[in-house]
Amino acid sequence: MGEMIQLTCTDGVTIGAYGARPSGAPKGGVVVLQEIFGVNHHIRSVADRFAAAGYLAIAPALFDRVEPGVELGYGVEDRPRAMDLRGRCKLDGALADIEASISVARQGGKVGLVGYCWGGTLAFLGACRLPGVTAAVSYYGAGIAAVATERPRTPLMLHFGAHDKHIPLSDVEKIRSAQPTVPVFVYDADHGFNCDERESYNKAAADEAGRRTMEFLAAELK
Repeated sequence: MGEMIQLTCTDGVTIGAYGARPSGAPKGGVVVLQEIFGVNHHIRSVADRFAAAGYLAIAPALFDRVEPGVELGYGVEDRPRAMDLRGRCKLDGALADIEASISVARQGGKVGLVGYCWGGTLAFLGACRLPGVTAAVSYYGAGIAAVATERPRTPLMLHFGAHDKHIPLSDVEKIRSAQPTVPVFVYDADHGFNCDERESYNKAAADEAGRRTMEFLAAELK
C-alpha cells in the first residue's frame, strides 16, 4: 500500500519517510511516529492500517539524521543499537522532521500525530510545540512525565500500560495531575502492548486503545 518517500526539512536536511495513501479521497492526515526501532515492518504496518482507515499516513525515519535507513527488530540484540541511536538524536531535529511530515500529511486534510514509545513522547511535544497539528495520540511515551507541565495546543489522548517497567504509575498520575482535561487511559498491559511483533503485545489492550484512537481521530480531523 505504501512506499518510501523523501522529505526536506526546514533546516535543509533530507530524510526518508514511509507514505501510505488510502484507496479513496483522504479524510485527514496522520503522522506515525516510530518507536526506537526505526521505521520497521511494524511501523509500516501501522501506517498501512491508518491508510486503510482512510488517512494519508506519513511515518518519518527519525533516525536518518544520525544513520539513514535503520530498521531494527525487537530482539535483545537490537536494543543496545536502538538505545544508542535514540541517544544520538536531538529533539530539535526530530521536531523538524515531524514538521516536514505534517506538511506532506496536510495534503490529506487536518493532521493528527500518533506516536509509540519514543514517538509517544514526540507526539505529546508536537501537540504542545508544533504548528499544523489538529490532534495527537500518544502510546506509552516514557518522556512525557518530564515535560508534563507543557500545555497542549490541540486535543490529546494518552495510552499507558499498568505494568510498564519504563513508566511507573506514579509518572502516569503526575501526567494526569498536570493535564486534568486530557483523557489518560491505563490498560492491564506492559510497555509496547500495541505492537504485535513484541512479546509484550496485548491484543485486548491494543484493540481497545485502537478503537479509542480511531474514534478520537475521526471526531477531531473531520
